[in-house]
Formats: sequence, C-alpha cells, structure tokens
Amino acid sequence: MSRAFVKEDTGEGLEDLPDRPVSEHRNLVTPEGLAAIEAEVERLNAAYADAQTSADRAALQKVARDLRYWSQRQASAELMPAPVDTGTVQFGSRVTLVRADGRRVTYKIVGEDEADPAKGSISYVSPLARALIGKAECDTVLMGATEAEIERIA
Repeated sequence: MSRAFVKEDTGEGLEDLPDRPVSEHRNLVTPEGLAAIEAEVERLNAAYADAQTSADRAALQKVARDLRYWSQRQASAELMPAPVDTGTVQFGSRVTLVRADGRRVTYKIVGEDEADPAKGSISYVSPLARALIGKAECDTVLMGATEAEIERIA
C-alpha cells in the first residue's frame, strides 16, 4: 500500500496555542472569586489528566494553556476583605444606582476574572467602577451617556 493513503497522527499541523493575556492590574479577588479560581484550577487539572490518558493532543494544548492562565491567576490573587465601611464605595461594595430614566441597577465591584455585568458584578478596573470608588450615597456618576445617582451602598 502506498504511504500516500495512510494517515498517521504525528501531531503535525497542531499549532501552539498562544497564552491567554494576563492583565497588568493587581489581581484583587473577593472570597467567592478566589474560590472560583481554585475550582477552575482543580477542574483543569482533572481535564489535563483526562487529555493525557486519551492522548488528545489538541485538548492537551488547550487545557495546558488554560491551566497556565488560571494557575498564574491563583498565585497572584490578592484576597480583599469585605468592606467594613459602607459610607463610600470600595472594592467589594454592592452599589445600587438610579439612572436618569428612573431604572435601578445594582452592581458588586469585584476582581477582573469574576466580573459579569449581566449577573450584577463589574470589574474594579471598569470605567463605571472607577467612577464609583470613593463616592458616597447621593453622589452622581457618569453611566454611559447619562448620569446615575448612588442610592445605596452595601
């Protein structure tokens, strides 16, 4: 049989995946954020072992890249205590804003990896969080093209 008709898996054709970019900002995390990072590292360690067992090179590369990222994030995590003073907005604060049209939105200021605006959490380095930090109830901040008033800090 001609070698032209035999396909061997030599691993050629697999490109090295570039590392996931790591933020230049401090890796501040809430206790929930740190727990999520630890759970992800644990999950990826198990996935890496599975990929090694099945000799799936593509999965091995993807999992190895993600494991490098999350292991670095775990090593650089700075656990921040829950805010004691609710007089001003700070990392970990839950802030309720009243928009100009009367709608209320509430966001918790968290670390970059745990931020999910659709679920009510924003990164402490986001423009809105930066505008909020240090402000008090009844202060206003620019939220998009309009202003919003801080109604409650918890």
